[in-house]
Amino acid sequence: MTAMRTEPAPPPASRAAAKPSHWQEYAIEAALLGTFMLSACLFTVVLFHPASPVPGLVPDRLLRRVLMGLAMGSTAVSLVYSAWGKQSGAHFNPAVTLTFARLGRVAPRDAAAYVVAQFLGGIAGVLVAMLLAGRLVADASVRYAVTVPGPAGPGVAFAAEVVISFILMTVVLEVSNHPRLGRFTGLCAGLLVAIFISLEAPLSGMSMNPARTVSSAVWAHEWTALWIYFTAPLLGMLGAAELHLLRRGPQPDACAKLHHQNEKRCIFCEHRMAQGTSRGPAAL
Repeated sequence: MTAMRTEPAPPPASRAAAKPSHWQEYAIEAALLGTFMLSACLFTVVLFHPASPVPGLVPDRLLRRVLMGLAMGSTAVSLVYSAWGKQSGAHFNPAVTLTFARLGRVAPRDAAAYVVAQFLGGIAGVLVAMLLAGRLVADASVRYAVTVPGPAGPGVAFAAEVVISFILMTVVLEVSNHPRLGRFTGLCAGLLVAIFISLEAPLSGMSMNPARTVSSAVWAHEWTALWIYFTAPLLGMLGAAELHLLRRGPQPDACAKLHHQNEKRCIFCEHRMAQGTSRGPAAL
């Protein structure tokens, strides 16, 4: 009786090659939200702290919110199209990452690592702002750029966060899947950030991002209605994803990067190719 031949087990190096490390993308996600929070804190100081000349020059609070919206929208766009953003996909938001994971665009282990990195990076970003601006960031006019419900109360804040999160993710999914408009996904997202800060901030503080809210809350010790910022953004974005699935049916989606047309590696396309769900060059 002939003995059965067995293939030798792959060496450790081969197993490692089968699951390449994505630590660079995780570190980038931390750095992206950290930079966003640094920008949020510093621009809040410039536009709202009484020691700044801006409140005297621009006394209208709505106009200063518009300026804040433009500053943060520009920050978001810059991060999306930066070398870092091109590699990690520039989510810098757990709700965005988990929604893409729901759509099958992100591997579960990458989604988990992204979420952890985003929280840690955001907290570190506010710490850097404190080191740079000192007590200015802690002033009552700045309060570490916290997001809390406005005078209308938690119910209105919750509804507002659901709505703006739904709108943002709907636009991201629709634009990113358009063959000619996909490259403008980051611009559209940044424009919405600017509009929401200008108009919606008095209702909820305009978060759409659990990690963004926690990043400020840790240093401000401000945990008012934290449940809103963990549930509403995720509900709004997942709702947009479900509607997207209903409209598109079984058609494969584009990549989870907000800007895919670049030379950087794509861990999301690697995941989908491994799952046999990539639609090839047309997805780029």
